[in-house]
Amino acid sequence: MQHRHLLFTGLLLLGTLLGIGCANSPTAPKIAALVLDVGGPDDRSFNQSAINGLKCAQQKLHLSPDSLKWVESHSPSDYQTNLTNMARQGYKVVFAVGYAMEDALKQVAPQFPNTKFAIIDDPGPHLPNCAGLVFKEQEGSFLAGFLAASVSRTKKIGFVGGQQIPLIEKFEAGYRAGAETADPSVKVTATYTGDWNDVLKGRSQAEQQFAAGDDIIYHAAGKAGLGVIEAAKARGPGYFAIGVDQDQDYLAPGRVLTSMVKHVDRAVCDTIQRVVANRFTPGEHIYGLKEGGVGLSEMRYTKQLIPPGVLKKLAIIQQMIIEGKIVPPTSLAQLKTFRPPHIP
Repeated sequence: MQHRHLLFTGLLLLGTLLGIGCANSPTAPKIAALVLDVGGPDDRSFNQSAINGLKCAQQKLHLSPDSLKWVESHSPSDYQTNLTNMARQGYKVVFAVGYAMEDALKQVAPQFPNTKFAIIDDPGPHLPNCAGLVFKEQEGSFLAGFLAASVSRTKKIGFVGGQQIPLIEKFEAGYRAGAETADPSVKVTATYTGDWNDVLKGRSQAEQQFAAGDDIIYHAAGKAGLGVIEAAKARGPGYFAIGVDQDQDYLAPGRVLTSMVKHVDRAVCDTIQRVVANRFTPGEHIYGLKEGGVGLSEMRYTKQLIPPGVLKKLAIIQQMIIEGKIVPPTSLAQLKTFRPPHIP
């Protein structure tokens, strides 16, 4: 309970720093606004990373807190209204935080040709004022799968996804390919919560996988994935979760093996800087390992548990992916034709 209070207090402080819920200064230019997905600002994942992107831009560009804003969406029906309101308020760039806002953005963006829009995890509509910020999640997930299979005691590892859609298949396919590259005998179990916010469902599925013999479970389930971390923490020594989107290692020190960090914050910050410099370019912007858009956390609580040889191979694999010598699959269909590469 105390942890939740501290988290809430921290979010209020962050909101204060960014001017959330405050009247905008009449002299402060309105630079950027985020329309959050339904996971809320406290998801410790995707939305929170986007908010950190605002903070990054504030610091790098020396912006007034009143120049930046985020707004919650309590249901998908809020997306179009929130996007419209932010554009009407005069923000130079409005972010749709999540692929689920694609249809809403298609409706709103043409009405505000002088406003720039950017959508995360979707190529976006083909309009001169829209950019799509997409990530090569399969690359970071490949590293996570290689690590999990390399250190698993039971030779059984798991995956818990949110909705079974092409975006999340990128995580699963990359994870499976990485595991197969490390050890073809390792079995991977995958289940989906069908919900991004049901923490109890995420925990229940993780508990079932742990009970069936999996000792490491990677999640790509948004806020529901926090339940996977809770399950690993409850299970105790020898069992691990792998976090996603943000560095979630701190949520259960020693029980989160690593996190596949997806730098939504960097994409948001980069886009704001381009808008301010009048260098906004529409179309798809891709963030992979090469661009610093994805990668594993520093593993500050678990690195001592990982054999040096495994860490060395992870570094080699990362460079091979950057150089195009390893191309992780982006779907389960591509996974069928994937052949594990030799790692020197």
